[in-house]
Amino acid sequence: MNKFASALVLAAICLAGVSAQCPRIVTRAQWGARAASTSQLPIRPAPWVVMHHTAGAHCTTDAACAQQMRNIQSFHMDGNGWADIGYNFLVGENGAAYEGRGWGRQGAHAPGYNDRSVGMGVMGTFTNGIPNAAARNAAQQLISCGVSLGHIASNYWLIGHRQAVATACPGNAFFNEIRNWPRFNPNV
Repeated sequence: MNKFASALVLAAICLAGVSAQCPRIVTRAQWGARAASTSQLPIRPAPWVVMHHTAGAHCTTDAACAQQMRNIQSFHMDGNGWADIGYNFLVGENGAAYEGRGWGRQGAHAPGYNDRSVGMGVMGTFTNGIPNAAARNAAQQLISCGVSLGHIASNYWLIGHRQAVATACPGNAFFNEIRNWPRFNPNV
């Protein structure tokens, strides 16, 4: 019995360490996602993280961010004809991360990288200003969380969406910000 109790204590300490690195993650059920069917990510752990902005409305409350997630999912599924929201995760300026396709699922966010990356973004437009500190911290914690959980390779590379395809995403200001983040790769 002592071995079993010791194992439980050790497991609890390990799980506490992992969850301490993760931001608050709002599940698909919690934000009201529609049912979807997406493919498994074929290359795991993902060697790339592709950072985006949604080029839409900002959100700073749980209710507004959940509504924005539903709006983006509807646009991606109904307007683009995709199987689901294109991103693996989005972050709101309320400091929460929102599960899109989630870990281990292939996204539809960056042609040429969808089968080997985790697509993360911040809800809002960041051409002239950067996301607030809560969103930036949550995004960086989410990357660390993915590494800790084994979904993102420890030697991953971070890029902005514009490095994968001709686009303004993730906005000039935010792109200049992520260039200072750990593991940013300027030479894609």
